[in-house]
Amino acid sequence: MTFTRRKFIKTSMAAGAVAASPFYINRALAESQELRIYAWAGYITDEMLNDFREKTGINATFTPYGTNDELMNSLRATDGSGFDIIMPTVDRVPGYVDFELVQALDTSRINWDGALESAIEGSEVGGVVDGKRYFAPSDWGTEAIAYHTDYSSIDRSNLSYGDLWNPDHGTGVTVRGHSALIGIGLWLEQQGRLPFPLLDMFQTEAAARANFDEILKVAVEHKGMIAQFWNTENEAQGAFRTNGAVAGQTWDSTAFNLIQEGLPIAYAAPKEGALAWMEGFVIPKNAQNVDAVYEFINWYYTPEAGAMFVKATGYNSTSRGAEALLPQATKDFFTNSYTEQDLANLWWWPIQEPWYVSIRNEYQDRYLSA
Repeated sequence: MTFTRRKFIKTSMAAGAVAASPFYINRALAESQELRIYAWAGYITDEMLNDFREKTGINATFTPYGTNDELMNSLRATDGSGFDIIMPTVDRVPGYVDFELVQALDTSRINWDGALESAIEGSEVGGVVDGKRYFAPSDWGTEAIAYHTDYSSIDRSNLSYGDLWNPDHGTGVTVRGHSALIGIGLWLEQQGRLPFPLLDMFQTEAAARANFDEILKVAVEHKGMIAQFWNTENEAQGAFRTNGAVAGQTWDSTAFNLIQEGLPIAYAAPKEGALAWMEGFVIPKNAQNVDAVYEFINWYYTPEAGAMFVKATGYNSTSRGAEALLPQATKDFFTNSYTEQDLANLWWWPIQEPWYVSIRNEYQDRYLSA
């Protein structure tokens, strides 16, 4: 990417509140119909919807999805209709543009002063296609190792993705199919056991298939240790709550929410690097209430709205000043989960173009059905 990841993390943590007034444009038009939000499950709470309505006069409805693939399939089925705003990860945005499912943003209508500059710069790769910006960054997070402190054999002092497959975990491991393959790939790459550098998999089909062939062998060899595969946040949490998982490769929000429930769970980044991603606001091609979309983005780019999002999800908002308003428990989770070295070593998802996603899903299916 074209910016310094360390700079992004530091500015995310250090940015203070900024007295910036959101832009409210064509409010009368925006209020004339509902804003239809299609976002990740758990991302939009009643508190947020009520605050948005109080601040703007606009009613909004929220429909949840669980995966990027579910979002893509929904939009392809309706040719970009049905919703006014979506929240894909930035690495998937070029695919939406290729399928002509989304529209470019009118950047003049967005209060960019309310967003972290580093997030704006960092989302240029993927979020800007052919000179047009399609993506307004909303949040970022990671996928790394969550583990039960009472039962797992995890030693975070030299943690690796390979440590998930320690026989001591028995049948107590939970992973998501396609990202588990990448975690195993990072482990194998560090040992010099891949035919191509891992990042080459996102550039050519030959490299993707050659690497996935080696990764799949190792994944299937250890498949008997899986307590549950997860695909959504609720499934990942359920693996620990009720299905016997003691360690897993999960999102940071999984560990955060389980810790808030009082479970003895910890979260740590492997030495190969926690998988990092950024999400943001995108407008479908046939959105009906575009004026309200800009109202929503500008509402979100306030410290108060950003803090509501973080409290609901455990992820990190790109709203400038949100960090200062967070509960101490949320701040503690961040500092307990990441060292400075971890933050400097994040492994950011490259752009996942449709051809790669197709191959990735093919190998995921082979893994799940093995």
